[in-house]
Amino acid sequence: MLSIAVCDDIPLECAQLAKQIRTLAEPAGLEVLLREFYTGEELLKSTESFDLLFLDIKMPGLNGMELARLLRRREETCLLIFVTAAPEYVFEAYDVEAFAYLVKPVTEKQLKNVLTRAAEKRRRESHEFLLISSQHLVRKIPLKDIVYMEARGRILTIHTLSDIIETYEQIGLMEKRLREKDFFRCHKGFLVNLRYVDTYDKTQIYTETKDTILLAKRRYDDFAMALMHYLKKEGGLA
Repeated sequence: MLSIAVCDDIPLECAQLAKQIRTLAEPAGLEVLLREFYTGEELLKSTESFDLLFLDIKMPGLNGMELARLLRRREETCLLIFVTAAPEYVFEAYDVEAFAYLVKPVTEKQLKNVLTRAAEKRRRESHEFLLISSQHLVRKIPLKDIVYMEARGRILTIHTLSDIIETYEQIGLMEKRLREKDFFRCHKGFLVNLRYVDTYDKTQIYTETKDTILLAKRRYDDFAMALMHYLKKEGGLA
């Protein structure tokens, strides 16, 4: 099931988009739980967690771009889709790792494409995990929950969204296992999940979880390219 929120200050347009989503979801075999919000403040106060957020940008009070930045801090893994009549904000959308950028009027083909890709992304994430041995137990860790890994001597520390797990693994071997899973060896002692990169400079990476990771100078260019490739692939701005 996909949990979806639609936020637009014009109730009629909000309802129309919600109806379009429901209409397209059923024949595609997608089960959706959908909520409508008419202000950014209303959505921000909600305690619900959403897989997809369809946001208008030009709204009174808290606009869609400001709302997206606040929600991104709270919902690191949610997929942000801007639905707006203002195409000029497309580059700002990269800052919040938007999944898609749709300019009104949105066609059925565009919306169907976004829903299909989002459902596939969520399905893929739910099936990808890492099996590791820790404290004489085999643990199953979803890849989407891993923020970064740190090697200290013979111990590999795995930092997840909710836990810190230690295991006897070589970071080089872990790098090979996760090479096609959007993890990057940014330093001899660190392996970072690109989905949680917030900002970076020449020597450090700052994650959405407020952690700081070392970035080797000789790996800076490759890291920047890998991150850009990831953002284009996963952001899919259209």
